[in-house]
Amino acid sequence: MTDRHSQSRRLYERATESIAAGVNSGIRKMEQPVPLYFKHGSGPRVWDVDGNEYIDFQIGQGALLYGHAPAGMAEAIGAQAKLGTHWAAQCELEIEVAERLRAMIPSAELVRFNNSATEVVLSALRLARGHTGRPKILKFEGAYHGWADEGLVGFCPPADKWGDDEAPTHLHPSQGVIPEVLDTFVVARWNDPDHLRRQVEKHKGQIAAIIFEPIMCNTCCMEPVAGLIETIRELCDREGMLMIADETITGFRFGPGGAQKHLGFVPDLTILGKAIGGGVPFAALAGKKSAMQKIIDGTVVHAGTLNGNPLCLAASKWCLDHLAELGDKHPRIPTQLGLRLMEGLRALADKHDIPLRPQGPGPVFHAVMLKAGAAEGPVREYRDYVRRQDAPRWAHLRICLLEEGVRAIERGLWFISVAHRDEDISEALEKAAPAFARHAKEWKPV
Repeated sequence: MTDRHSQSRRLYERATESIAAGVNSGIRKMEQPVPLYFKHGSGPRVWDVDGNEYIDFQIGQGALLYGHAPAGMAEAIGAQAKLGTHWAAQCELEIEVAERLRAMIPSAELVRFNNSATEVVLSALRLARGHTGRPKILKFEGAYHGWADEGLVGFCPPADKWGDDEAPTHLHPSQGVIPEVLDTFVVARWNDPDHLRRQVEKHKGQIAAIIFEPIMCNTCCMEPVAGLIETIRELCDREGMLMIADETITGFRFGPGGAQKHLGFVPDLTILGKAIGGGVPFAALAGKKSAMQKIIDGTVVHAGTLNGNPLCLAASKWCLDHLAELGDKHPRIPTQLGLRLMEGLRALADKHDIPLRPQGPGPVFHAVMLKAGAAEGPVREYRDYVRRQDAPRWAHLRICLLEEGVRAIERGLWFISVAHRDEDISEALEKAAPAFARHAKEWKPV
């Protein structure tokens, strides 16, 4: 059988000689059958070094909301590059981008820029502790908030180390973490408002902030149950905690106002990443003036040589203007396309008796692959996801899809960009049909 990824395989082997583990982000090593190397992309499509073409639903881990290589963005970056690539000082572009964010995001009275959402998370948590004088942060089990010591506490712990239902563990998946960091976190179960209330009461007067993804996209794309976000807001107001919305994924994906406008709430601080830069290293901390006061007066340090880099600002300005130009087409069209793709994938699954159950709001969704005998119905929280998700079976189906030219994320996440069109969804489903048939024929339970 011809190896369709021989050039990627060769480059990966070469990379291991000079790059630790051959990749520059650990998650990329997960890709099967080999970490792919890409040559160029256009709109919703990407081509690897072996010449294979894919309809891309990975879309830069969600950063490429505008598709691959949009011409206007390339022109904006190129024009700025001719003027200067870095000042380590101020330029008018940063004001223009900040003004656009203030006009779009309900809670964005003031902003500060960084180079990644991981940095912004660290800034937000430091600011919350400085603002309140309290040591602890409450987060939700299974939630991902960047890869740093703080962001991964309680992220996807193995089942034998969960702790009991009332007191979820606050383990970290990496070695080398500062041990004391773990004890500064309280972990609550997602989509359980009563458990959240009990955790806040148990640690009363110690919690500086509650941080959450409005839709837990990184783990199974779990939407909030009725009353959850209202409970977070109520508790933060009552207990003097900051409400921190991590909109790294949801920001701009649900329209210019993000998930907070889509779902109707106003956080104290908002983390913006991925789509804000359209693929360049750019992120922002936005928030109410009262919550940003410690940065204003300098008692909480927020710094960075490359913060507000003009190339990134030029890209972001183009991205935000493009969103404004789309008007009511966004998120209406990506939502329609996503729901159609989910429906088509489910129909193929049913045809071949494959227990695939896509779930999510449409612009982003997750491929839930049920284990044999697992209960039907939406997955609402992390432990239920682990109990029901057949990860090896999804991995096999994903490879089958990849071989047919449909690319999704290894952990099951699918993104719709504003560059996807109805014909792309039709073609993706046509390509998916033989992939599902092959999977049904080849899959053997592990």
